[in-house]
Amino acid sequence: MIGKAYLVGSGPGGLGLLTLRAREVIDSADVVLYDQLPGEEILSTLPQDAELIDCGKYGGNHTLKQHEIEALMVEKVREGKTVVRLKGGDPFLFGRGGEEIEVLREHGISVEVVPGVTSAIAVPEMVGIPVTHRRYASQVTFITGHEDPTKPESALDWEVLSRLKGTLVILMGVKNLPAIAAALAVHGKDPATPVAIIERGLRPDQRVTVGTLSDIVEVARARGVRPPAVIVIGGVVELYGGTEE
Repeated sequence: MIGKAYLVGSGPGGLGLLTLRAREVIDSADVVLYDQLPGEEILSTLPQDAELIDCGKYGGNHTLKQHEIEALMVEKVREGKTVVRLKGGDPFLFGRGGEEIEVLREHGISVEVVPGVTSAIAVPEMVGIPVTHRRYASQVTFITGHEDPTKPESALDWEVLSRLKGTLVILMGVKNLPAIAAALAVHGKDPATPVAIIERGLRPDQRVTVGTLSDIVEVARARGVRPPAVIVIGGVVELYGGTEE
């Protein structure tokens, strides 16, 4: 007897943007391996008769390492259980869902991916910042900030990124914001380029911080910006019409 695995994106936060398919799959689960990013509103509705396994990262400490999460998924499915791996946003956008589906397939396990609304688009647009706009940006580039952009083995080409005329959206970039801003500036990005940081998007304590490439590090430090946050760099930030709370 063998079960089935689901890689489920919970969206950017809150039940309102959780898809109907995600809700259906979560409610049918025997086991849910979850991160903290879906947020308390969603996590509080996980089925209480299911085995709930916390896989989150707190203050830089992983509750479970990635290989342990993957091994648990395989183990539980082989016990004949319906296993949901629940992630914030979309499981394939910097969510390591691609690695997990590889492992599951290697073990001959049936897996379904349930896409989620990505915070990379939803969080900026919910504060009035479109990631593309005919006047400002005809392209958008999503990058991870969860690496040191100055290290030799970086997979990010900062020279190319600094020349792009469109929008840069950075996930998991708060910790490395000083290095990111410096790398873009060194490679010629206009220091007057607008930047917005949206903390805890779509949650009651959401906060927006705006500045320019030249001062955003100082502004963010002064305001005590903390993750999780989405960083938007480009002219579209000028369309933000709110206030900094």
